[in-house]
Amino acid sequence: MATKSNPFSFLQQVRSEVAKVTWPTRRETMISTAMVVVMVAVTATFFFVADQALGYGVGLLITAGR
Repeated sequence: MATKSNPFSFLQQVRSEVAKVTWPTRRETMISTAMVVVMVAVTATFFFVADQALGYGVGLLITAGR
């Protein structure tokens, strides 16, 4: 079971841990954001094309059965 510590000690530990974090630079953040936006656009385009192709194929199958 965890032992209770006072809030002041907890905040000191949090501050100590946050100081160890390596924060990304502004440039790294912008590059990562751009990569995410590009990948979302590529993925959205792929699924749009796949959906249209499958819809067209199902439409052909339905009309061929008449």
